Amino acid sequence: MITIKTFVFNTFQENTYLLFDETNEAVLIDAGCYSQQERDKLSTFIEEKNLTLKKLLNTHSHIDHILGNQFIIENFNLDLESNKDDEFLIKRAKDQGAAFGISIDSPPLPKKHITEGDKIKFGNSVLEIIHTPGHSPGSIVFYNKNEKFMIVGDVLFNQSIGRTDLPGGDYDTLLNSITNKLFPLGDDMEVYCGHGPNTTIGQERISNPFL
Repeated sequence: MITIKTFVFNTFQENTYLLFDETNEAVLIDAGCYSQQERDKLSTFIEEKNLTLKKLLNTHSHIDHILGNQFIIENFNLDLESNKDDEFLIKRAKDQGAAFGISIDSPPLPKKHITEGDKIKFGNSVLEIIHTPGHSPGSIVFYNKNEKFMIVGDVLFNQSIGRTDLPGGDYDTLLNSITNKLFPLGDDMEVYCGHGPNTTIGQERISNPFL
């Protein structure tokens, strides 16, 4: 059984997700920890729960979701895993940070590329990958069919969808990703968003004004 711990980090109020199961093996999705206080909060939780962090993953590579990648890589001896189509965003992160008044060194590029059909394994658990472009070209969703949840990044929100006016975004592509790839997974699928509260596919199907 997978436990999902949510941390809300940085000035963008980004959701960072730590997933672990009964083996105490864990994966971290979208490390947004930026301040030392945020880094300490995450590290302390991992230590107190006696977790072994096995993977660092990104749903996509906008700056608010990658601010903690360097810290995690250096302190937990991990490599980044994300979709290749978002690498151009990582390469632009330093300039993007400057535009928001955020100082960041050039973040590390992924050592392993993951895409639709891949499986992420940790402990007794498996996350499947769906490629969901539109918010960014390399946006991916991590989901577990049996436990009925998905980590969607900024593809879908409670009563909203991801913005598409950033480089590589496309409105029609995003709607296609949501309606043709996420909706078929079932109305009871819990949706963990990149910002804000959780929702379900069923709730968004009937009440999301964009859909």
